[in-house]
This record gives sequence, C-alpha cells and structure tokens, in this order.
Amino acid sequence: MFVGHLAVALGAKRAAPRVPLAVLVAAAFALDLLWPLMLLAGIESVRIDPGNTAFTPLAFDHYPWSHSLATVLGWSVLGGALAMTRLETLHAGVVVGALVASHWLLDVLVHRPDLPIWPAGPLVGLGLWDSIPATFLVEGALLVAGVVLYRRAHPARDAAGRGAFVALVTLVGVIWISGPFAPPPPSAFTVALVGLSMWLFPLWAAWIDRHRP
Repeated sequence: MFVGHLAVALGAKRAAPRVPLAVLVAAAFALDLLWPLMLLAGIESVRIDPGNTAFTPLAFDHYPWSHSLATVLGWSVLGGALAMTRLETLHAGVVVGALVASHWLLDVLVHRPDLPIWPAGPLVGLGLWDSIPATFLVEGALLVAGVVLYRRAHPARDAAGRGAFVALVTLVGVIWISGPFAPPPPSAFTVALVGLSMWLFPLWAAWIDRHRP
C-alpha cells in the first residue's frame, strides 16, 4: 500500500482538524519511515525478486520489527502517547495511534502472506498486489476519497496552499502508478535509500498546513 496511507492521513484531518497534517502523514507512513532505517542497519531485509507480485518486484523476507502486528501495536501506542503529550489532547493521541495501526491493516490487504503476526510468527496477507487493475481501483478510490475529504474540510487560503497540495498528491500518484512498470531497483541498498525520501512527506505536509486554515 502506498497512496492508501496518504489517503487515510488526509481523511483523518477531517476527524482531527487541530492535529497538524505533518503529524497525521508521519503516523500513516510511520512503518515505512522506520523500515529503510532498519534495512540500512541490517536489522531487516528485502530481496529484489521480479514477479514476486504483479505490482512490485520486492520480496519482503524479514521485517518483524517494523511490520509485525505485535510490534506495530507497540509503535501505535508509542505514537499515540507522543501525540497526546505534545498536543495535549486524548483525541489527538487516539487518532495518531489509530493511523499508525492502519498502516498494517492496509498492508495486509495488498501484500502476499509475508506480514508476521509477531516476530517469527505466522504470516498473513490477502494479495491484492497480485492484480495491478484491482490495486489501482482500490488504492485509487481511497486516494480520491481522502483528497475530497481533506479539500472540503480545509480549503487553501492562497495559491501556494493549492499548489503545494496538488504537487504532493501528483508526485505520490505518479510514483505509485509508475511502480509496476518501472525497472526493478538494482539492490536492496537502493531500495533503502529511496525509502528514506518518504521522510520528506511530513515536511511537505507541514508546508501545506501553513497555507490552509
């Protein structure tokens, strides 16, 4: 799942308008923000395997600390506690914690059975990525819904706000659409380096928030 994580962050802004969009985006992408760091540290691993699924050539062989359900629940509680402490509302903590947990649920929908319930535990995944059209349909619908909810609740107050938002959604959409048709990455190290670029998304979201009420 990729654009689906952005979609739930955008939609969550309507439910928690006082929580900065940067926080919501960071929470929704939290597991994928941790994952490249763990790859570079050698704690987790990924393998280039064209045909592993129709949508991605990546084989997620070992990622128990960023993507197992047990550890995700821990990350969710931690994220929620940090949000509640910094933003001083229980509601903010609940929303942020739920967004962190939503990442695993959305990944279960698209991944083949490679997501562990707990480290070294049984693997789950419904395999939507085995169908490119179905992935485009489901994730695309989520993205459209998230964009509509966000724009209705938080219209831009100037051209910079409109442009920054359109640019972010467009960039994420192009990366997502082109993914199945792009050549496989040359190495797992390259995957990790590219994955680090997702840390720009929360910063971009903060820029968008400054131009919206």
